[in-house]
Amino acid sequence: MTAPRAHSARVRRLRTAVALLVLAVAAPLAVGATATPDPERAAEYWIEGAHIDTAWKTTRGAGVTIAIIDTGIANGPSEFQGAVAGGTDVSGLGSDDGRTPLGPLDSDHGSRVASLAAGRPNADGTGMIGVAPEAKLLSVSLGFGTTAPVPFTQQVADGMRWAVDHGADVINLSFTTNTLDWDPSWDDAFLYAFQHDVVVVVAAGNRGSGTAMVGAPATIPGVLAVGGVDQRGVASRAASTQGISIAVSAPSESLLGVDADGTVETWNGTSGAAPIVAGVVALVRAAHPDMDADNVINQIIQTARPAPQATAHPDPLYGYGLIDAAAAVSATLPSVDQNPLGDLSDWIRLHRRAEPTAPAQSTSTPVAIPPLPKADAPTKPLSPLIPGPDSLLYGTLPLVALTVPGILIGLGVTAAARRIRSARAPARQKSDD
Repeated sequence: MTAPRAHSARVRRLRTAVALLVLAVAAPLAVGATATPDPERAAEYWIEGAHIDTAWKTTRGAGVTIAIIDTGIANGPSEFQGAVAGGTDVSGLGSDDGRTPLGPLDSDHGSRVASLAAGRPNADGTGMIGVAPEAKLLSVSLGFGTTAPVPFTQQVADGMRWAVDHGADVINLSFTTNTLDWDPSWDDAFLYAFQHDVVVVVAAGNRGSGTAMVGAPATIPGVLAVGGVDQRGVASRAASTQGISIAVSAPSESLLGVDADGTVETWNGTSGAAPIVAGVVALVRAAHPDMDADNVINQIIQTARPAPQATAHPDPLYGYGLIDAAAAVSATLPSVDQNPLGDLSDWIRLHRRAEPTAPAQSTSTPVAIPPLPKADAPTKPLSPLIPGPDSLLYGTLPLVALTVPGILIGLGVTAAARRIRSARAPARQKSDD
């Protein structure tokens, strides 16, 4: 009986070993079957790098609406199915719903921007995904690079008002005018957004496309201007620019975006960095529905990670730092009672209406009060050609103090020289005689 039992034991051990071997071989196959490689998702390095995936454990943006004022969000791609809650055209060239891509330069631009902000993944969860994939989108189509019947400045102003009136919590503007100043019609349009508790996110512009310095609308006080960095978190040489109004930085190189025909393409620029931040803003607003726009902005900039190469805070290349979605969603910060990025109404009062009284001192530090070129001077003139108090104190007055005595001395010397010559003239005349 012992031998059969020993044989049976060996058989059982053999069967167990075979079973374990089969499991060892089958396990990786099973994992591979359930975790099919997803190249598009793997290429979205900012999802992990900006801690967006961690923020998704709290919210994916449900209940928040992002307005994309751009070339229009295309109607066909699956990434936008169920995402676009409404739209309009303000150019006079597009369709009433704002879903016809416009412009001879890059009609895919608006679709790419929208896909980064709130694009939906495939039904199986794969494919490109936006930062706030459960947020709603509004499509407002502009006529970039076209001869539109409506002036571009008016298109932007009309688009801002329409977005606010149709429930936008966040407005994304991925364009620049390459000038510090902006049309006066934008004053009321942007104020309208701020007064209705809307966060306005704006691209800072790209050196590669000719923007040497941040231009409007990124210079407007109160907007969340976004600079661009590469995969290492270093300011992009071509796909970003610099300026004192940059508030925060986000990836702007090797980004993905959905074209109007549904193709996923790679592209660069702060046009893509801005909607990444707009998506993070949507996550914060979804996680904190009672938080007003001023505190949402404060949440974004105060939780930004310091940029390794930044030399100031805020820095003209990085602003307050690199966007951190998880920290922005979860951090508990002291409440603020004003926009930490500046007050447009004060700027209008000083620069449009030229009222003599200065604005009340703010407890927060505005990033910029455009169109002035420097941030460190307490008071600046309306024009660089008109001297202000500082230039008078440190430049004009000392120059006058030195020049006037010099002129008087010079006049005295000249008069004395003339008297000496006059006295010598008769003597020379007598000697000649």
